[in-house]
Amino acid sequence: MSKPVVAIVGRPNVGKSTFFNYIVGQRISIVEDTPGVTRDRVYAESNWRGRNFTVIDTAGIEELSGDTIVNQMREQVDIAISVADVIIFLTDVRQGVTADDKEIAMMLKRSKKPIVLVCNKADNFGDAPMEIYEFYNLGLGNPIPLSASNAIGVGDVLDAIYEKFPEENENPDEADVIKVAIIGKPNVGKSSLVNKILGENRVIVSNVAGTTRDAIDSEFQNEFGKYVFIDTAGIRRKSKVKENIEKYSVMRSNFAIERADVCIMMIDANEGVSEQDSKIIGEAHEAGKGIIIAVNKWDEVEKDNNTTEKFKKEIYNELPFATYAPIIFISAKTGQRVNKLFEMINSVASQNALRVSTAILNQVINEAIAVVQPPTDKGKRLKIFYGTQASTKPPTFVIFVNRKELFHFSYERYLVNCIRNNFGLEGTPVRIIVREKKDEKED
Repeated sequence: MSKPVVAIVGRPNVGKSTFFNYIVGQRISIVEDTPGVTRDRVYAESNWRGRNFTVIDTAGIEELSGDTIVNQMREQVDIAISVADVIIFLTDVRQGVTADDKEIAMMLKRSKKPIVLVCNKADNFGDAPMEIYEFYNLGLGNPIPLSASNAIGVGDVLDAIYEKFPEENENPDEADVIKVAIIGKPNVGKSSLVNKILGENRVIVSNVAGTTRDAIDSEFQNEFGKYVFIDTAGIRRKSKVKENIEKYSVMRSNFAIERADVCIMMIDANEGVSEQDSKIIGEAHEAGKGIIIAVNKWDEVEKDNNTTEKFKKEIYNELPFATYAPIIFISAKTGQRVNKLFEMINSVASQNALRVSTAILNQVINEAIAVVQPPTDKGKRLKIFYGTQASTKPPTFVIFVNRKELFHFSYERYLVNCIRNNFGLEGTPVRIIVREKKDEKED
């Protein structure tokens, strides 16, 4: 199951960013004593009582007005609320319950999401301030006193959200389902592909870029297996993301990548690979997901005998870090080769979850060392003692060596290629972690 998502919402200047920075352990959000400083969403990872979760810091909510930015901030929070598993409603105990607090409380009640009501700026040690009892009138349960600036009551808040997290094994049948995120720039045909697979117009299709703002899940089953297809908002270049709400769409796309087992990266055959395509597929690569590159609108391209191979070569030249990803040429409009995606999805998901025995892995490593000796530097040679697989999704191997600084990137790439040649691992990143182990013979 994916990590729970916690959204921090509330009026401007109640301390949301200060609290966010404290629980994620670094100063990510801008903290300034001016209402409305945090206009863009910020999200980061945190952990409490052994449970990893994602925290979203949002812009402050203000009354609807003619101010476009204020209205967009409110829309941002609406999206953050829809994404979240648990919502922290942060208020200011010094100011008491305001009309805006009451309005926000109504929004949160309508969301039907678990709410943790927190009264910030309770800066004195000891009993909770008397002013906190006014917040019971919001009808959101027991308010928790907090001083984000002094780190008083932080553990109580984290305990409260922990108790509201979804169960880790809530859906035992999920193991049989492959989650597939359809990613790419706006207007590349993601929704059209989902609709062609589902055989119905489940997702709105429009030639206006950016129609799909939310990540939409569609369950599907056929003779190849069970799937959940996640159609994501198109990810634009940052310079073109003018509306704050669209930045939340990028966030949802990133969450979709995180939830997925396999990402289908769609590229427009008429445009080729752009810089933005490289950044999007880089997100999936960094997340360790299985990747398939689907070149869409292939029916619109004039072809000869060399067109396919030439296009593949150009793609891999533009995406040198993802040469392991298989490429398929499709038309979401006509359905050309769309059915072939399922076998490819199954194969890539299997490779991403592949586990290799330690004995066989070390046999491959020893053979690789015999063919190409490890590098030396100033008379010191890299020694590789042994390796073991630490985890899957993606396959991650720990290599024990005498000196980490001698383990050059070029030799790491060589070992990865040897591992791929022996075990396949098509469509999945491979990670290597280098650990130092003292060699007794060196002393």
